[in-house]
Parts: sequence; C-alpha cells; structure tokens
Amino acid sequence: MVSWIIALIILLILLGYEIYQYIMRKKALTVLTEEAFKEGYRKAQIIDVREPNEFDGGHILGARNIPVTQLKQRTGEIRKDVPVYLYCQSAQRSNRAAIMLYKRGYRNLYQLKGGYKKWTGKTKAK
Repeated sequence: MVSWIIALIILLILLGYEIYQYIMRKKALTVLTEEAFKEGYRKAQIIDVREPNEFDGGHILGARNIPVTQLKQRTGEIRKDVPVYLYCQSAQRSNRAAIMLYKRGYRNLYQLKGGYKKWTGKTKAK
C-alpha cells in the first residue's frame, strides 16, 4: 500500500513538472514554422543550442553555437534588444533554453518548429 502511495506522489510530481514546463514554454516563446523562421531570421540572433559536435556536423547558415549546457555562463553573448531564434535537433533543448532565457529577462524568443532535423533551408557544415 505504501509503495502505491509513493508511486502516486512521484507521478503527481512529474505531472506537475510537465504542466509547469508547458505553461512556461507557452509564456516564454513563440514556435515558428520554417517559413516564418526564414522570414525573420535575418533580423534576429540565431542560436543553435546543440552541442559543438552536432553543430559542426551541420547547422543553419548564420547560426551561432551556444549549447544549452553552457547557456547560463554565456547568456551575456546574447542581446536582449534583438529577437532570439533558437533551435536544436528536435525542440527539447531549445525549450529548456527559452525558459532559461525568459527567466533572465529575454522576451523576444522564437523556436524553430521541429528543430534542425526538419530544416530544409540553407545549411553549413565544418
């Protein structure tokens, strides 16, 4: 009986965390289709939040690599007065990055729907 209660409590905590993340994502960022992303990305900072080896394997032309694992230390490299276009491989890490930036006062945050794996525009590889 006790193990059921513990399992239920853990499940409720996880559910609460997911709801919190969903609300924060909705508040923090706007998800853009590839077409909308392309329309505005020349006037924005494009940040690839994947790890350097992923970035080196191919990235959106003009993007800077600031991995989500280094974002707290490198936030100063991102301007608050210019829109920030975020992407990762599939959208999970860019969600976390957007919430992190939102908590630090960034407000013009946008994310590429589907991430880099869905991107059909211009790319560059090292």
